[in-house]
Amino acid sequence: MDISRQQDASNEDAGERPERGARARTKRLMLETATRLMQEGVTPSVSEVAEAAQVSRATAYRYFPSQAALVQAVVDEGLGPILTWKSTTADAERRVAELFDTAMPRIEAFEATFKAALKLSLDQWARRQAGTLGAEPAFTRGHRVDLLKQAIAPLKGKLPPRDFTRLAQALSLMFGVEVLIVLKDIWGLDSRRTRSVAQWAAGALVRAAVAESIGNGDGAQSGNRDEIG
Repeated sequence: MDISRQQDASNEDAGERPERGARARTKRLMLETATRLMQEGVTPSVSEVAEAAQVSRATAYRYFPSQAALVQAVVDEGLGPILTWKSTTADAERRVAELFDTAMPRIEAFEATFKAALKLSLDQWARRQAGTLGAEPAFTRGHRVDLLKQAIAPLKGKLPPRDFTRLAQALSLMFGVEVLIVLKDIWGLDSRRTRSVAQWAAGALVRAAVAESIGNGDGAQSGNRDEIG
């Protein structure tokens, strides 16, 4: 998937003129440079990317006003087809499996990039706790929230709202670069076993949520009552 084309299309829809010519090439150069650095395990600043790409700092900051904005752009580039994932099946467990089949190879391919982004998130958290983050824009993460809710969308009217949300939250523990850290780095699993364990856990969570809802006699209406109070 070509993220830049998608962004250009969305800009045009919003009435904004997409960047073209030299401006587009400069932005693309910066993204490619930042991606290369992050794939090497570095979490670069805007200035460091500008230096590596041989672009002036002033120009670099016009495209990416903060490190968070730069890293977010690289992350979105790395996520690629994951961001536009869709499913036509109405079976929630199968949809989750399809999402994992799409996402896990891509996450592994850009493992270093996503770990570098995670490092920025943790560094910012530490500085925020210490009161030294200042006015630096926060690097936000959360693509998995919408993706997982979309994957289990067929259960939206079958599970109480709180259980639907809880299932998405539980699945998020098995989705993302954190899964690689646990299963590959800590357990020493190879790619095949890592994907197998993640898929198994995700399927078990979906089946458990459905079985629990049926066992409790829950439904959308009882869930709405619970939500109201």
